[in-house]
Amino acid sequence: MPNLIVRNIDDEVAAELKRRAAAHGVSAEAEHRRILRSALLAQPKRRSFAEVLANMPDVGEDADFERSRE
Repeated sequence: MPNLIVRNIDDEVAAELKRRAAAHGVSAEAEHRRILRSALLAQPKRRSFAEVLANMPDVGEDADFERSRE
């Protein structure tokens, strides 16, 4: 498994990481892994364009959107 080294972290960020780790009863390193995993892998699955179109609500008939010839 690869290692990751993060340098030049603000003191505030490091303190918050340690606070969250203590609140969850884990090490700062374990909390860091949890945060990274959550931020990078827990994103919603992207839907295809076809899925987005198929889920659009019915808003009228084609004639409702025709241009008037005035």
